[in-house]
Amino acid sequence: MKKLLRVSTIPSSLAVFCRRQLKLLSLSYDLTAVSSPGDELRLLESDGIKVEAVEMKRNISPLSDIVSLWKMWRLMVRLRPDAVHSITPKAGLISMLAARLAGVPVRIHTFTGLVWPTSRGLKRHLLIAMDRLLCACATEVIPEGKGVLNDLSRMRITSKPMTVLGYGNIRGIDCDYYDPDLQFDTPDGFEQGTFNFIFIGRIVNDKGIRELVEAFSEISAVRPGTRLWLVGRREEELDPLPAATSSLIRDNCQIIEVGEVSDVRPWLAASQCLVLPSYREGFPNSVIEAGAMGLPSIVTDINGSNEIIIDRVNGLIVPPRDAVSLQKAMETLLDDDTIRNKMEQTAREMIMSRFDQDIVYDALADLYKRII
Repeated sequence: MKKLLRVSTIPSSLAVFCRRQLKLLSLSYDLTAVSSPGDELRLLESDGIKVEAVEMKRNISPLSDIVSLWKMWRLMVRLRPDAVHSITPKAGLISMLAARLAGVPVRIHTFTGLVWPTSRGLKRHLLIAMDRLLCACATEVIPEGKGVLNDLSRMRITSKPMTVLGYGNIRGIDCDYYDPDLQFDTPDGFEQGTFNFIFIGRIVNDKGIRELVEAFSEISAVRPGTRLWLVGRREEELDPLPAATSSLIRDNCQIIEVGEVSDVRPWLAASQCLVLPSYREGFPNSVIEAGAMGLPSIVTDINGSNEIIIDRVNGLIVPPRDAVSLQKAMETLLDDDTIRNKMEQTAREMIMSRFDQDIVYDALADLYKRII
């Protein structure tokens, strides 16, 4: 059985997002999952998957990164895998470098998102250089979507052939699990007769929370029957919200910040529209999950989001960093039942035909069969 390492910076990227995929892969490969330490690794261990912990910082940290590279190289020398497949930026750089130094023959990296398109100055140049080094060490480069592929090509990050697997996305979705016909308990705080916008993701500046809160504040001032639910965690050290945005959230009783939840389905089932006004994405799972639950989404015109949503078919697309356009889109779905109902009818069908987890897994399995 060929040895395969799957690597991510944080354990949830593998143990939560890719758990089913890894379970299936473990039937065909001697699989080891590698990430920074974390409780989520126990989920994979409970599935009989071998795990290894290598501490990796998500931000640029030269000394820590050198230590991580050394530990990753030692791990690969010890395990001697036939292939290494990484996701997430820091894990990609460290594992591709270590795999090349250790002589691993097949080195695959999937770009699930790019940081440098929204960066400026020296940081942008450094991030581009890091991605070019990553690609130089990889034998296969897989963009998660066409937008990511176009950005990599435009900036000449690599001259290697690149192919998007299927319609994109790294894991797909279980459409039987995300089924609007299932019965869910309504989360506390939802009221009959209200219109509920929902955001699911990290509560950080890069997700467009500032514009979202500004747009909804204008709506809520004249629409007492509206709510905005913010589902996710803050990351104050990596990407804090502006103080003014935090104040608006705190002072508006129609904006409810609930933190992370273990199951987003009841929240989606109780809502009428997902809003994801990000500045950058790889391939946002929350939009796929919302669509599978029959919700239209309002997204920004960025990579990934504009590959899931077709404007005025299963959602609306607005320019990034534009609170006025976002407000108008939110008001459209709030006021126009005909448009919203049409999008609701289309949303689930589109997700099932493009992003069902079996479709995504089959594309990945075919890739492995060809190159490992």
